Amino acid sequence: MRKSDKSLREKTMSLLVVGSMAYDAVETPFDKIEKALGGSAMFFAAAASYFTRVNLVAVVGDDFDHDDIRFLRQKNVDLQGLKTERGDTFRWAGRYHDNMIDRDTLYTRLGVFENFHPLLPEQYKSSDFVFLANIQPDLQYNVIRQITKPMFVAMDTMNFWISGAPDDLRRTLSVVDCLIINDSEVRLLSGMYNIYAGAKVIQEMGPKTLIIKKGEHGAILAHKDFYFACPALPIEKVFDPTGAGDTFAGGFMGYLAQTDEINDSNLRRAMVMGAVMASFCVEGFGADCLKALTKESIKKRASQLMALIKVDADHQWLIAE
Repeated sequence: MRKSDKSLREKTMSLLVVGSMAYDAVETPFDKIEKALGGSAMFFAAAASYFTRVNLVAVVGDDFDHDDIRFLRQKNVDLQGLKTERGDTFRWAGRYHDNMIDRDTLYTRLGVFENFHPLLPEQYKSSDFVFLANIQPDLQYNVIRQITKPMFVAMDTMNFWISGAPDDLRRTLSVVDCLIINDSEVRLLSGMYNIYAGAKVIQEMGPKTLIIKKGEHGAILAHKDFYFACPALPIEKVFDPTGAGDTFAGGFMGYLAQTDEINDSNLRRAMVMGAVMASFCVEGFGADCLKALTKESIKKRASQLMALIKVDADHQWLIAE
């Protein structure tokens, strides 16, 4: 599935995201909003656009205000794959508890997203990097079949598909390079309580790269035989965590596409960039804090996060004489 042709490095890498575009109604202990731009594809593309060109595939209803995504059009996001269908745009409403981790879903109205069957524009079929957001596993598999020769394919899933569509999920896992899920989903999918033992079980299903999200505690990368733990950037005021996971994926995949090479070093750096972009996302509703970032602000947070990870390489301090 990976391209080995070195001519890849002579052109700009393209990144495809297939997922949802939505309107969210969110209530937190700090504030609430009735109509925030949301959806997995939106959060992903908003983050990834700071690193590379993004091809977006999603569906919205005829009630969708396209002025809301003007900022994506002004960035590196190609929206030819965004289709408008007759009906309502996907809408979700949730209320966060005081800990800003637990939440109650107040309603989910799929609208036109219920019948979403992604068909890629011809120019998207040669995308080098691919992210399949949280949609039905059979749809994810059909997207992969439409792509010519992707270099790196990552996917998201959830407990609903792990329990409700295990065969379709296993088929899709067998043809992807990377799976991005949280620690409870690792346990459910692998049948192992220990997430490291679970990671090995999942790698045997297909994806040799696994990212285990642990919320405010960061994320763990399992790539073949090595592990890397990336902390979350300390944020004193988490305003709205909606979309943080997809924003992390956007930073991660966007950076990898920018480097165009999958190796241990780039994967570690991509983890850092994912955490950095997620740290911006949680500071406001929807895409508010992702619209007008600068390279300087992204680099500054990346440096802050790297400072948390850095340890003196001199081993003499480990055991006193």
